[in-house]
Amino acid sequence: MSYWNLLSLTLPVFALIAVGVVVRRVGWVEDVAEASLIRVVVNLLMPCLIFESIVGNTSMRTAGNLLLPPLMGFGFTVAGLVVALYVGRSIGLSDGRAARTFALTAGIANYGYLPLPILSQMFGPQSQGVLLIHNVGVEVALWTVGVLVLSGLSLREGWKKLINPVLLTLFVAVALNLSGLSDYVPTLLTDIVHSLARCMVPLGLLMTGVNLAQYIREPKQLFAPRTILAASVVRLGILPVFMMCAARWLPCPVELKRVLVVQAAMPSAVIPIIIARHYGGIPLTAVQIVLGTTAISVFTCPLWIRAGLVWAGIG
Repeated sequence: MSYWNLLSLTLPVFALIAVGVVVRRVGWVEDVAEASLIRVVVNLLMPCLIFESIVGNTSMRTAGNLLLPPLMGFGFTVAGLVVALYVGRSIGLSDGRAARTFALTAGIANYGYLPLPILSQMFGPQSQGVLLIHNVGVEVALWTVGVLVLSGLSLREGWKKLINPVLLTLFVAVALNLSGLSDYVPTLLTDIVHSLARCMVPLGLLMTGVNLAQYIREPKQLFAPRTILAASVVRLGILPVFMMCAARWLPCPVELKRVLVVQAAMPSAVIPIIIARHYGGIPLTAVQIVLGTTAISVFTCPLWIRAGLVWAGIG
């Protein structure tokens, strides 16, 4: 696919985030509604998308697509945290909280709302299912190593965060798919799940914009050139190279190679903003990085995807 083809796939994703910003600014979504809708997305719509993407998916019955993706997700997320922590300290972030927030935000790529629609449009539900399995490893790294880096919580407290509807649905869906019981899931249930799953990506992107809108009321505070540039070098420059090399040289199924390529091109995830609120980080630093890397990735994302697919021999 050409750069312009890929750009046409990514622009609607960013446009939905922009719509979310507008919706929040005009007051159509208020504070209480924002929290409630985010819970609906995470605890209901995301599990439905996971269930639909895995149950009955034949590509999810091979060991390569069940074992390697979470290992890759965990490994690259931890590597990203380590690299970002080193870079954050090297650019002279004097506040320890700022350096740790930098590490968490720059080290973790957007692993849900952005890559899901891109993979779905480019490769269909098979690669989408592999991404969801891959994200298990990302979640483990985020709620253990990531939270520990930011706040110093114990490993036991980090692991408790893993018991959630998303992970439980994932295990149930994989069990049904491997056992062959997916053929006996009632049609009524699959129809309901399908309807809810279709809402996940657009509503999730919309709520991403809604969440970011509260931070752009004072644009001057978002302008932090040193922080944004360093984070962009890490997130959109250094880490993609490692992931592209893995896609090229590791003996991975083609679905996982596609996931690695698309994941490598992603900007910083939004969830570190929320984590920074609750675990002693600096939310403003996280917002600066998320907005900065997202804005730059509008142009770099298609370039990285195109280059990665060719480099990995799958484009």
